[in-house]
Amino acid sequence: MRLRLDIAYDGTGFRGWARQPELRTVQGTLEAAIARILGGNPQLVVAGRTDAGVHASGQVAHLDLTDAQRERLAKGRTPEPQALAARINGVLGPYPDVVVRTVSEAAAGFDARFSAVWRRYEYRIADRGYDPLERNRTTTVSAPLDVGAMDDAARSLLGLHDFAAYCKWREDATTIRTLLEFGWRRNAHGILIASVKADAFCHSMVRALVGACAAVGEGRLERADVVRLRDERLRTSAFKVLPARGLTLSEVGYPADALLAARAEQTRARRDAD
Repeated sequence: MRLRLDIAYDGTGFRGWARQPELRTVQGTLEAAIARILGGNPQLVVAGRTDAGVHASGQVAHLDLTDAQRERLAKGRTPEPQALAARINGVLGPYPDVVVRTVSEAAAGFDARFSAVWRRYEYRIADRGYDPLERNRTTTVSAPLDVGAMDDAARSLLGLHDFAAYCKWREDATTIRTLLEFGWRRNAHGILIASVKADAFCHSMVRALVGACAAVGEGRLERADVVRLRDERLRTSAFKVLPARGLTLSEVGYPADALLAARAEQTRARRDAD
């Protein structure tokens, strides 16, 4: 039995998603809570492994239950999978920094990681004053930023490209990605918000992309520079990679249920080829 979990968390107090010995992580915290309820050694598979300090409002994971865990779930006061979310959140305690929004039985072929067709992140920058209530999820920049120039620069990067210049190098990891959407706006409170959507992201890619756009907004780079740097495919110090605190994984997209298994197989084959 495979379950889908939709998850949100404030990443400030976590050392990222992935379980690490002696460190507090989102995965470790959730798996410990699930183990208290269902026993065994639950192992979550996630759509996107977020780094330390990165938040999520729309993270997705799946969990395969053993026969023993399934039996314990069925013996619960409310045996339906959706009731498990409340039980997990109860173990996490009042005002937790991670919550499971929903739990459902996954459709056939669903894989939280490999069935995904796109991920969306948001990044928040304050350049017109500091709101202490938003300090954990907003990066502050002292210089005034030109949102029009940033939006123009962002849109110039769309498409299928090698984003090595905007990725932290990892051995045997591809940096070819399709950037589907990238734009900037100001909200009603004057906060600059980037929306970035791609088929997948390599390590630190979003924070590098928004850092390059911030440099354009300050006038330190031109629109053409962000494209030139991308096409040079070399990691550069021409802009700063912005802090994790402003970054939130907001949404993960999946195909229709009938296409889930095929998408997962296709993604695995491409990763193996890379």
